[in-house]
Amino acid sequence: MIARDLAEADASTATPRGGTPTFAVAFGGGGARGLAHINVIEALDELGIRPTAISGSSIGAIVGAAMAAGMSGRDIREYAVATLSRRAEIAARLWRLRPASFGEMFGGGIRVGQFNIERILRSFLPDRIPDTFEELHIPLSVTATDFYGQQEVPITEGDLYSAIAASAAIPALFRPVRRDNRILIDGGIYNPVPFDHLKEKAQFVIGIDVVGGPEGHIGKFPSSIEAMFGASQLMMQSIIATRLRTDPPAIFLRPSVAKFGVLDFLRVEQVLQDTVGIKDELKRAVDAAITYTGHSELK
Repeated sequence: MIARDLAEADASTATPRGGTPTFAVAFGGGGARGLAHINVIEALDELGIRPTAISGSSIGAIVGAAMAAGMSGRDIREYAVATLSRRAEIAARLWRLRPASFGEMFGGGIRVGQFNIERILRSFLPDRIPDTFEELHIPLSVTATDFYGQQEVPITEGDLYSAIAASAAIPALFRPVRRDNRILIDGGIYNPVPFDHLKEKAQFVIGIDVVGGPEGHIGKFPSSIEAMFGASQLMMQSIIATRLRTDPPAIFLRPSVAKFGVLDFLRVEQVLQDTVGIKDELKRAVDAAITYTGHSELK
């Protein structure tokens, strides 16, 4: 949908009326549902849109980092399918992450669901993602949550892997990340789709929400895990709704991802197939935004 008064797009950062429009993109969090972002990037590639800035939360920070590093949608798709659709490949990478010794395994006591997300990311992400923000081709803002500081923390410089690890550190699944004298966890807790970080970065801001919501029927009680993740989805949707009422982006879209779970990464091909419709939806929204404000077509 077109979610704001597009006439405001001709702000101080806008190019002259009739010039080539600029776009910035906010990729939201949602675990494996965020694989749908790949379709969004492919659509932007097909439109010839190179964002002036990118923001991301959780899986959105990961995919956003790949795009900011210069990877095309096709590059990201091919890498994701090759890496995530083969159980043997995943098992081999996880095996390489096993503790080197019993001391390392039990040094801090036995912890349930406290995997080291930064080590996992370094094992699974493509080599084209650099070590620092400064090496990216497109400016990137990554959202994390300061656990003890009780606030959102946007990260835009320094070590990239610790930033996206913090943003993706889902509580009860991954160990929090220590960075800059803070204990950081999942960025989606405070800002699931950080489109507000892109204000004045482009004429048009695009927000992509892949949080989804719990699905089922009243005759089935959710398991404790389903209830935990479902409650998190409801909380994040409440936050998104509030932010949309106060200062929505020019374009805000929701791929159809509700039937997929946070950890359904093995279903990468199905996620991509079932959300392919977001490509045409985004193209129509971009065309409507450009037409409404009287800018020339994309070059």
